[in-house]
Amino acid sequence: MKYFYTFLLCCLLGQAYAAKPVHQYIRINTADGEIIIMLYNSTPKHRDNMVKLAKSGFYNGTLFHRVIAGFMIQGGDPDSKAAKPEAELGEGDTGYTVDAEFRDSLFHKKGVLAAARDNNPAKASSGCQFYLVQGKKFTPEGLDSLENNRLKFKIPAYQREIYQTIGGTPHLDRNYTVYGEIITGIAVLDKIAASQTGSNNRPVSDQKMQVSLLKKRQARKLERAMKRSPEIKPLAFNL
Repeated sequence: MKYFYTFLLCCLLGQAYAAKPVHQYIRINTADGEIIIMLYNSTPKHRDNMVKLAKSGFYNGTLFHRVIAGFMIQGGDPDSKAAKPEAELGEGDTGYTVDAEFRDSLFHKKGVLAAARDNNPAKASSGCQFYLVQGKKFTPEGLDSLENNRLKFKIPAYQREIYQTIGGTPHLDRNYTVYGEIITGIAVLDKIAASQTGSNNRPVSDQKMQVSLLKKRQARKLERAMKRSPEIKPLAFNL
């Protein structure tokens, strides 16, 4: 009988390790360190597009070409790979857009991944350019003013709390698709956001990136660690 239970235990452990991870994750390597981002399943078009580009090596050698402290860091322009120091960047793209995937529960708290876009009326996202939100912390009065003078909706109470304690860029909500968030590497985001910049908010020293997709084994290991360690759980509620 004991052999049966041993066999059963081995089967259960094998199933646990063979199970698919709940999410997919990308790794951004920079000179300032590593950022790991969880992609949301509730924005499947953006998730799948980012996975495709990361697997193909599309982003390798591109720059964070637009950096604004207290706001965000933007990258993913393919034209930035071999750009001269004086080159103006931000127009490069894939030749296609990704349909907007707005979700009321996904908002611009600090650390989220969101899609850049032009002023197209459908608010469709760039096929490749993205930004990571640094933002700032808001007072209740500041959020009230934003609601009354700029937004066309009320910010939910739990989101107000996040904007007051963690920070973000609430004026972008429901206008740009949020589709992931940093799991580890917030300090790297802050360091890049503090870069010295020149014209068009381009860092004076190139901020290059290498972007890859975590393998299933790595993703499973990360998700097990997230269950054990509150320090590396997502910043809020969007699992």
